[in-house]
Amino acid sequence: MPDATTAPLVLPAAAHRPSRLLRALRRPATAIATLVVALHLLMAATAPLWVPHDTSAMLDAPLAPPGAEFWFGTDLLGRDYFSRIVSGGQVALLVAALGVAGALATGTLIGLACGYLRGAADEAVGRLVDALMAIPEFLLISILVLALGKSLPALAAVVAVVYVAGVVRVVRARTIALAAQDFVRAAELRGEPRLAILLRELLPNLLPILAVEAPVRISAAVLRISALSFLGLGISPPTPDWGLMVQEAMTVILTDPWLLLFPAAMLSSFVVAVNFAVDGFAAAYGLRGEAGT
Repeated sequence: MPDATTAPLVLPAAAHRPSRLLRALRRPATAIATLVVALHLLMAATAPLWVPHDTSAMLDAPLAPPGAEFWFGTDLLGRDYFSRIVSGGQVALLVAALGVAGALATGTLIGLACGYLRGAADEAVGRLVDALMAIPEFLLISILVLALGKSLPALAAVVAVVYVAGVVRVVRARTIALAAQDFVRAAELRGEPRLAILLRELLPNLLPILAVEAPVRISAAVLRISALSFLGLGISPPTPDWGLMVQEAMTVILTDPWLLLFPAAMLSSFVVAVNFAVDGFAAAYGLRGEAGT
């Protein structure tokens, strides 16, 4: 009979399991995508501190090819392309983050109220949401930009208006499912006020799905803002912006293709990386398929 003091300690199976965060990061695609997103955010936050040249400075060397002096070459006006590429995501990320934050805050409040209280107000909001989502997204963005202007607050407001309908739909659907569960029924039987049920019982259970919604919508907003800049409806020169750089590069694409490749690579790498990272974390936390469009 083995001695109790020498018997091996057997831990529960759950103790050997890595955390969900570690499980997500063990997937190579998720880890690489998370690193790429982190690098983009770090560059956007710190670019003014270390880029070699001012983004608007004309260096009397237009269309210089990539080399030791100018790593990414220079653009048509002789501005250092590396400095502009590194700084190119700052404004788009800021506008997208502010707009999506407004959409999430507004859409969550409306979706919570409609999904839990229901009634005539829910029907009216539902029809308005259906009408907004029936309009092609890019067409709606273009109309709003023409109406509100191209200032940064206006662009953030446009992003908020465009994405709030989708957030309302996702939050409302999830709230309806949660409202039928026992913990909400128990709170109602205890006589808790509706506001307390909304904020204390329902809202915390919506946070995981909002954590999936936020980065996906930010990446989509960055792509839309860049597309608007490409068409001349978004961020205005001389502000460095990847969409503007792609537009400027189209005139010399055959002779100086790097002017197109660098901003296109930065934009696509950010959008693709965000979606891969979100997909990996959503799968690890069991949230895949809960977020809407």
